[in-house]
Amino acid sequence: MRVLYFGTYERDYPRNAQVISCLRGAGVEVIERHASVWERRRHKWSVGAGAALKVGLAEAGLIFRGRRERFDAMIVGYPGHFDMPAARRIARGHPLIFNPLVSLAETLVEDRGRFSRGSLAASVLHHVDRISLRHADLVVADTEQNARFLAELGEIPREHVAVCFVGAEERLFRPGWQIRERFHVLFVGKLIPLHGLETILEAARLVPEVPFRIVGSGQLDALLDDRPANVEWVEWVEYEALPEELQRAGCALGVFGTSEKTARVIPNKAFQALACGTPLVTADTPAARELLRNGESALLVPPGDAAALAAAVRSLATDAELAGRIGAGGLAAYREHASEDVLGLRWRGLLETEVERAAGLR
Repeated sequence: MRVLYFGTYERDYPRNAQVISCLRGAGVEVIERHASVWERRRHKWSVGAGAALKVGLAEAGLIFRGRRERFDAMIVGYPGHFDMPAARRIARGHPLIFNPLVSLAETLVEDRGRFSRGSLAASVLHHVDRISLRHADLVVADTEQNARFLAELGEIPREHVAVCFVGAEERLFRPGWQIRERFHVLFVGKLIPLHGLETILEAARLVPEVPFRIVGSGQLDALLDDRPANVEWVEWVEYEALPEELQRAGCALGVFGTSEKTARVIPNKAFQALACGTPLVTADTPAARELLRNGESALLVPPGDAAALAAAVRSLATDAELAGRIGAGGLAAYREHASEDVLGLRWRGLLETEVERAAGLR
C-alpha cells in the first residue's frame, strides 16, 4: 500500500512523526508532499496578510505537485485544516483521511485565548473546522471522547470518525526510568489553561519538600513569577532531550485543567512518559480512563484538585515500591494499547478498509 502524507503539517510534531513511523513500521510505503508553513513559528496560525499569502502559495504548490503523485490513500496531517480543499481535489476518488488532532476554534479561542468568543475570527475558525471535517472520507481522532466531539463539530456521522491513540516516537522515548535517590516532579508542555498550571503550582506549595521542574512557556508565563521556592522553571529544552528529562524524573505530570477539552484528550507527554516507564500523575477524566487505571498504570486525581495532586506526588516521593509499580504498569498499558506496533496495525487496518470501500464505489 502506498500512502501520500499531504499538506502544511508540522513535520516534526509528534502526532505526524509518530503516525508516519507507525505506518512505515507496519509495511506501508509513505511518501510526503509537504509545504513548510508552521515550522519554527512560536505562534501558530498567525493572522495577517503575510501569513495568508504564505498559506495561499503553499496550497497552490501542493495542488500543482500533488497531482503527479500516485497513491492508494491520502492522509492530511496536523494542522491540516486549511489543506483539506486542496487535498480533496488531488484525492481523485482515493480515500482522504484527516488527522486533525484539534479543533482550530477551540484551540485558538478557548486554549490560547488568541481570539475572543463571538468574534469574527472565532466564527471563521469554527467554519474552517466544520468544512475541513466534512471534506474527509474518514477522520481519525485520538480518543473516543474526541471522536464524539469532532463528529458533532463537523456534523458528520459518528461512524466516519475512527480512533487511534497518539502514542510516542519510540526512536526517542524508550524504557529507561529507574528509582533515584533525588525525587523530582516533571511537567513538560505549553503553559495554557488545558494543563492546569494553577493547580500544579498550588500542589507544589502544599509539598514544599518535593522539587518540581516545569519545562515550557505560553500565555500563563506570568503565573510563574510568584512560583514557590521548590519550583524550577525552564522555558525550553530540545525535543530530543525530553526522554532524558523523563527518565531521570521521579514522576511526570499530565493535564489538570477543568475545561471540556481536558476531559477529551490524552496529551503527547502522557504517552511519552508511559513509553519511558516514568510514573504518571494526571487528571481522572473520561479520556484518561480509555487507557489508564488508577493505582495500576497511573495515579489519577480529580481535575483542578491541588490537594489531591499534592497527595499523589507525596505518595510517589515517599514510596519507591509504589512508584516502581505505577511506572511498570504504565509501560505495560502503553505496550498493549499504544505502542508503534499496535498503532501501526491500527492505522494500516483503517486505511485498508477505506481503500476497499472506495474501490467498491468505482
